[in-house]
Amino acid sequence: MPTILAEARGLSKDFPVKGAFLHGVSQVDLQVYEGETLALVGESGCGKSTLGRLLLGLLPPTEGQVLFDGQDLAQCAPKELRALRRQMQMVFQDTAAALNPRWDVGEILAEPLRIYGKYGKEEIARRVERTMELVGLDPECRDRLPHQLSGGQRQRVCIGAALIVHPQLIVADEAVSALDVTIQAQILQLIARLRRELGISYLFISHDLNVVYEICDRCLVMHHGRIVEQGPVEELYDHPKEDYTKALLAAAE
Repeated sequence: MPTILAEARGLSKDFPVKGAFLHGVSQVDLQVYEGETLALVGESGCGKSTLGRLLLGLLPPTEGQVLFDGQDLAQCAPKELRALRRQMQMVFQDTAAALNPRWDVGEILAEPLRIYGKYGKEEIARRVERTMELVGLDPECRDRLPHQLSGGQRQRVCIGAALIVHPQLIVADEAVSALDVTIQAQILQLIARLRRELGISYLFISHDLNVVYEICDRCLVMHHGRIVEQGPVEELYDHPKEDYTKALLAAAE
């Protein structure tokens, strides 16, 4: 039986809007297993990114629980929560917003090590070098600023910044949607390779079902803040049950 790494139970998130509440996420249950890539798909505005942030403890839920490695995030002491958050990292869609424009690549990759641990200069330099190699960045990129990099290079930096603290789970939020087809394929191959080599679990958020089919094991379909269908990727593609899922598949053809 696969081991559950991260889990949501009855998870909801409401946002106050002009005296009322907008239901961003409503009564979601999900499990991410060790070593799997779980897809979360749906149209823009359906609550995918909100759910990803809830799962990492970046947003407090209105209702429900988030558990990581069996521990309820809401019940953790600050020190315990800090240790858990090191194991849960996020790769954002907008690399321009995610990367500090004033820092070079070496500084960006070193920052998580300074936040989550006590490392000497030599150890930081070694891990930055190793991480750059791991994500396919040339050594000369180390001294470049984000605006001096291509879109694919910036996304590799974002993945590297998540990887450098050796997490167990990465939430990739539309991590390839802004890239051209060739670079997108390279980043997908990188994500798949890192999963094989490092045993990382992913929650892969996307609106592109063709991308999901390439690298994911299971798929959750989200609509208006709720999970309306789920299952193994091939089964969901071949035998969708919900009209909404069928519409997403038709749009991907």
